[in-house]
Amino acid sequence: MPVPFEALLPYGIMIAMFGVTGTGLAFIRQYQNDGKNPRYSVDTWDKRDRRLTGSLRGQVANATAPPGFELNNPWKQRAKMAHAD
Repeated sequence: MPVPFEALLPYGIMIAMFGVTGTGLAFIRQYQNDGKNPRYSVDTWDKRDRRLTGSLRGQVANATAPPGFELNNPWKQRAKMAHAD
């Protein structure tokens, strides 16, 4: 029994939309990673790259940190609790 071509049109539209969505997602991921492959298992040491370069994927080959980096601490300082003695 033949299948009418009208029944195949929705399947073609769905396949096209999955292709458009997948291509768009791949483009966005590539744009976010500066055109590089994604990094996995990024720990706090690797997150310093964002503080040095402004980009999570950017890296610096300098042996010393730029001026002012010693004051650029990502940790939040807690307010000291006043001891009521």
